Amino acid sequence: MTTGAPVQQLLAKMPRRLFKCTPSRLAAFDCPRRYRFTYVDRPTPVRGPASAHNTLGAAVHVALHRWWQLERAKRTPESAELLLERNWQHNGFRDEAQSEQWRAIAQRWVRAYVAQLDPADEPVGVERYVATPTESLVLEGRVDRIDARGDSLVVVDYKTGRRPPTDDDARGSQALAMYVLAARRTLRRACTRVELHHLPSGGVAAFEHTDESLARHLQRAQQTADDIVAATDTLASGADRDDVFPARPTTSCSWCDFRAHCPEGRAASEARDPWSALPDPTVQ
Repeated sequence: MTTGAPVQQLLAKMPRRLFKCTPSRLAAFDCPRRYRFTYVDRPTPVRGPASAHNTLGAAVHVALHRWWQLERAKRTPESAELLLERNWQHNGFRDEAQSEQWRAIAQRWVRAYVAQLDPADEPVGVERYVATPTESLVLEGRVDRIDARGDSLVVVDYKTGRRPPTDDDARGSQALAMYVLAARRTLRRACTRVELHHLPSGGVAAFEHTDESLARHLQRAQQTADDIVAATDTLASGADRDDVFPARPTTSCSWCDFRAHCPEGRAASEARDPWSALPDPTVQ
């Protein structure tokens, strides 16, 4: 019979199980308590009401996804408007009038956006799942769009927020860097460029990654994953969950799905209406 010591030695030599993570999972650990509510606690605490700006963004993403699924001859600006209307939801808006106002604004966005696209220029992927293993991680996620530009791929991410993104935003996005690494592995092609396409303004923010910039993002992801694993293991050993997954309150807690369950978050932020993050419609 094997003794305890040799067993422990064998276990120590075994490879560590890969930690599967998406960009949103890593980002959630910016506030460990939010991470716990989302990924650890079961049942998951009841989330707060839907936010209108999230409803708006989701409808735009779905419309653009399905536009590329149409036959080429049907990929028209009018089709994009119709797809937006068909996939519109009223969740989070003050009333039906406000919802209809923003539906019309979003229709203008997608119409103008697809009008400058070539329907015959097929993307390599739309809502494409990509993944890649590293030494201790599996980076995975779905990319809004992956284009082919010459011999290289371009990661495209749609944005609908009130502030147009900058090239610095593209450079600093850990999610986009992870998608570059995963797209390289999944599609077996070169990929360095990332782009943020802002539909409200029509602007494009971009960055060309290097091996060094990707390595920095990967190191950050690894450090966050290590912290998550350590916290989860500590909790499993019997530690207090609020000590292991503490709140890190900021004014952004106003938009947290779990604000009602977090006294620290409520103390650090104002309660806001679900539609208050929408831009000023008069400038659209």
